[in-house]
Amino acid sequence: MDGNRRYARMHSKEVQEGHAEGYVALRRMLEICMRLGIRCVSAYSFSIENFKRSPKEVETLMKLAEEKLLELCEHGELLETYGVRLNVIGKTELLPERVQAAVKKVEGLTRHNDRAILNLCMPYTSRDEMTTAVQAAVQHSLEVGDENSVITEKDVDAHLMTTVSGSPPLDILIRTSGVRRLSDYLLWQCSENTQIQFSSAYWPDFGLWDFLPILLDFQRKMCVQHF
Repeated sequence: MDGNRRYARMHSKEVQEGHAEGYVALRRMLEICMRLGIRCVSAYSFSIENFKRSPKEVETLMKLAEEKLLELCEHGELLETYGVRLNVIGKTELLPERVQAAVKKVEGLTRHNDRAILNLCMPYTSRDEMTTAVQAAVQHSLEVGDENSVITEKDVDAHLMTTVSGSPPLDILIRTSGVRRLSDYLLWQCSENTQIQFSSAYWPDFGLWDFLPILLDFQRKMCVQHF
């Protein structure tokens, strides 16, 4: 969900206003996805690397995350209407305690929803996810007493955060704001059979008419593969 800060500068707004409008865009796009029958959405909300930003911006982002998570708890009609289970994926122990408490609350409230999944990746990097998966695979091998086992690709995949959360394979990866790089996001998951799409729209502006051509292109390519 890239482009919040540039969107804010373009509209002569404070950076926090750009991030706030980014959350509005996330809610909008989640509902569009649910109505279109897309049953798993993952959003890159905060990178581990983002902790290197100014203390003021990091604090603003943490406050906004806590506020929006609690808002989902109190006014969670969207998640309930579509039966969405919310997972916060990443190194959550790096989050302030108040944000961790909000994470646990919203995850608990949606735990029994089973029709769709929303993964909020925060604080997340793909390198950390893969490292954690390898460590978990090794630990599992030791726990079952198989010290000489070889850790395979299948073992690592089974311990990825997205796999543990019950997410299906990744079909489409979208990067907004015109930037053409993946920025350490879902690198393992997009390495096979994933269509990567770049949009010039800043994330707060991203909407249905930006999304539909991406879906149609995905459908067209899937049809070509089957013939």
